[in-house]
Amino acid sequence: MTTESSDAGERLRDKLEQLPNQPGVYLMKDRAGRVIYVGKAVNLRNRVRSYFTRSSDTRAFVTLLDRVLGDLETVVVGTEKEALLLENELIKSHRPRFNVQLRDDKNFLCLRLDTRHAYPRLETVRRPKRDGARYFGPYASANSIRETLRVVNRFFQLRTCTDHVLETRRRPCLLHQIGRCPAPCVFPIPEDAYRQNVEAVTLFLDGRSEQLIDGLRARMKAAASKLEFEEAARLRDQIVALDRSLERQAIATTDAAEQDVFGVYREADRITLYVLYVRGGRISGGQAHHWASEFPDDELIASFVNQYYADENFVPKEVLLPSAPTAQEALEELLTEARGEKVKVLVPQRGDKVELVKLAAKNAERSFSERKRTRDEVDQVLERLKQRLGLGRTPHRMECFDISHLQGTSVVASQVASFDTEPDKARYRRFHIKSFQGNDDFAAMHEVLKRRLTRGKAEGDLPDLIVIDGGKGQLMAAHAAFKDVGVDSVDLVSLAKSRDVDEPGRADEPSARSPERVFVVGRKDPIVLPQTSPELFALTRLRDEAHRFAITFQRKLARRKGLSSQLDQVPGVGQSRRAALLTHFGSLKRLKEASVEDIAQVDGLGPTVAERVHAFLHAPKSTDDDDLDDVRSSSLQDATDAEKA
Repeated sequence: MTTESSDAGERLRDKLEQLPNQPGVYLMKDRAGRVIYVGKAVNLRNRVRSYFTRSSDTRAFVTLLDRVLGDLETVVVGTEKEALLLENELIKSHRPRFNVQLRDDKNFLCLRLDTRHAYPRLETVRRPKRDGARYFGPYASANSIRETLRVVNRFFQLRTCTDHVLETRRRPCLLHQIGRCPAPCVFPIPEDAYRQNVEAVTLFLDGRSEQLIDGLRARMKAAASKLEFEEAARLRDQIVALDRSLERQAIATTDAAEQDVFGVYREADRITLYVLYVRGGRISGGQAHHWASEFPDDELIASFVNQYYADENFVPKEVLLPSAPTAQEALEELLTEARGEKVKVLVPQRGDKVELVKLAAKNAERSFSERKRTRDEVDQVLERLKQRLGLGRTPHRMECFDISHLQGTSVVASQVASFDTEPDKARYRRFHIKSFQGNDDFAAMHEVLKRRLTRGKAEGDLPDLIVIDGGKGQLMAAHAAFKDVGVDSVDLVSLAKSRDVDEPGRADEPSARSPERVFVVGRKDPIVLPQTSPELFALTRLRDEAHRFAITFQRKLARRKGLSSQLDQVPGVGQSRRAALLTHFGSLKRLKEASVEDIAQVDGLGPTVAERVHAFLHAPKSTDDDDLDDVRSSSLQDATDAEKA
């Protein structure tokens, strides 16, 4: 360590010791003096020191701080609310690398209705203002807002011209001639009659469909009683058309409050947060926001919500979040001030609101899947993986192997592959273990790797990196296979799963989770990658896919084995006929559903044998012999137990 870095570390330790027990904002700077993260805290001392306390922060982010953190600065304020405001200003000013960067998105569109005017009109605006007018939305796209305006203009007949045109026009426009506007610019339209249309528009945009339809029906009956049959017929047609339009809108909740629902989806450092707009119990739109950061979700969500509403976005009566944000009460206070009436920030636990949060999360995942990493981003992830693990080459092609068995029987293995972090399913393979029977994962791994490397060496088809599911024991077994075959051009690592660990002196508390660990040949201690890093995610996704592929194969074998063992008891069904039945039907369910004629169609089986098989499958269950259902369910239970193990 250089004298300069030693001095910087000493200064940081001094600042940590002198941190105040007061609310405020902290700025983390890199060694070049650039601000890389801005955070807020109720207690600066406790919050900032938690990043450097091993027992309270298991996110492996300390490793990242050790590499990039050069200085720390704090600003003390009076309240949590002031900390929220200052955090937002500092993020906009410094644009830190690890903070949420909320871009000015021009797709946020609202409808404005100034009910103070004698003849109000609907207009499209980018941002709502506190000017006394009613705002509806936001709408996620120009198409959705155009469709809404089309319905309003067709059925409610509000003027569309500007105030200047309203005051200066001398002849009615085309919209009046086609029955879309009463033309208050020219004709003396009673204000109370026009006001009825304004109130109907407000009900429609608020989603209060039942109240809207009831009001229109009352107006239709009133017009008919006055013998104004043309007006009554117009209202009748309007009710029918609105009924059809409202049927297409999905009911999201029985609560009629205005709600913004936030859902989050994350893979490693890449995060998508989706805002779902619910108005009057109906979903009116949504918007996705994407960014990258290794900081935890709760901090990022709180920072995002703070910036989102500070950017003059429409503030609803309720904000639903997937997890409790820091400074929740202060956030509610800020939003209440922005809206001018009470705003609730909620983390729902049950009911319709929980389902809305889940729906927002599904939209976040869908939006995330539509945004793949760019070529440059993938190259950077793989290059960092090479450097962090000390690999000999950049791992563009990776393969992962996993062993699975049923209590020591039917040992199988799986091979899955990826190219540039994306699944390469053409290279997926399944293996039956041939050299032994029993519960020996190390021997099984040695056999599978030896077979794979021997074939790959002969065909000139070897990956850049092989990942083993397991710890140091599995790694050494695989390394022995490398030596036996004489392969030294492929990198080899193993990935050990996170597990529960008990911390000394904390027996009364829930056990903590150890991080995912990477073992490398020739290195005693495992490598712990940042737990939210894209490098670790590339490895864990490959490992989890290998586990899934192996378990799926094992369950399939269990079902076939249960079926095969029972077919052995059918008179006249030997090995060849049993194999033909298994190949033709594939599962017990399909075979039991088959008729005698269907079974007779199998090669090598005639009507007589088919009748025997059918009668055996549908015979009354015996208490002395296990029937097929028992065999199948016990086999599946064994597979489930093996998966849990």
